[in-house]
Amino acid sequence: MRIGELSRRTGVSDRLLRYYEEQGLLHPERRPSGYREYSEADVTTVAHIRNLLAAGLSTTTIADVLPCMGSQGGQLIADCPELLLDLFRERERLTSSITELSTALQTLESVIATAPPDVSRAALAAVS
Repeated sequence: MRIGELSRRTGVSDRLLRYYEEQGLLHPERRPSGYREYSEADVTTVAHIRNLLAAGLSTTTIADVLPCMGSQGGQLIADCPELLLDLFRERERLTSSITELSTALQTLESVIATAPPDVSRAALAAVS
C-alpha cells in the first residue's frame, strides 16, 4: 500500500510517517518510481510506535526497543530481556519527572494560596 493508504488506515499523517522512516522506525520498500510501498505489517508497526510514544518513550528509544516488541491480541509484549532494561530505565525517568512536576505543582499552589481574596477574584474575572 502507498503512504496515503497507510495514513488513512492508521490515522497518522503522511508527514509523520515519513518522519518515522527517517528515525528508522519504518522500513518501506521503494518502487523503481521512488514511491514508498508499505505492507500490512506496517499498520501494526505504526500502532506499536503510537503506543510507545504515548508511554513517553522517545523515537530514539523506540528505535532500540521496537525490534524486540511482539504483539498478542493487539497488546504490546516485551520479547527480549534487554528490552526490559530499557523500559525499566524509561519508567524510572518518567517516575522522576512525575515527582518533579508534583513538587512544582505543590509549590505553585502554595504561592497562589497566599494571594489576597480581592486579587484572586480579579485574576479569576480576567480569565473568564
